[in-house]
Amino acid sequence: MKEEGDRLINVLFVCLGNICRSPMAEAVFRNLTEKEGLGGQFRIDSAGTGNWHEGKPPHLDTRRMLDLEGVSYEGMTARQVAISDWDEFDYIIAMDRQNYSDLESLRSFDEGVVVATFMDYVYDSDSKDVPDPYFTGNFEEVYELVQKGCENLLADIKEAYQL
Repeated sequence: MKEEGDRLINVLFVCLGNICRSPMAEAVFRNLTEKEGLGGQFRIDSAGTGNWHEGKPPHLDTRRMLDLEGVSYEGMTARQVAISDWDEFDYIIAMDRQNYSDLESLRSFDEGVVVATFMDYVYDSDSKDVPDPYFTGNFEEVYELVQKGCENLLADIKEAYQL
């Protein structure tokens, strides 16, 4: 958790392998904060519950989708979520309910970290999970959900921190 007086708001997006959904959310959220002149007030990262893709860049189709939208993913590589993330992040956002359950099984305490599913921030959808495009191939649908959810998450954080 951030220390007293620390101005960074730390946001972590988590999916299964950290090559499709969570890096897309990381890139989109970073892009939104930078467009609003808030980039310096955030630390944004992503991770996977599994370690299969550690050190690899986002999935080719995730990169293509981000390129189409003009969103940078420069320097991003997959990593596995770590116990230390509970100390370092203010928000840990799971891309689906299984990721959320996996995260909850890692948590042994509650230090005020906001743990939520990404779809909690997509208000106009009945879906409970961001579909995994690694399996569905529908990167466009995922991008639309990610864009909406990131906009709403940022609005909530701005209100909470009076940014």
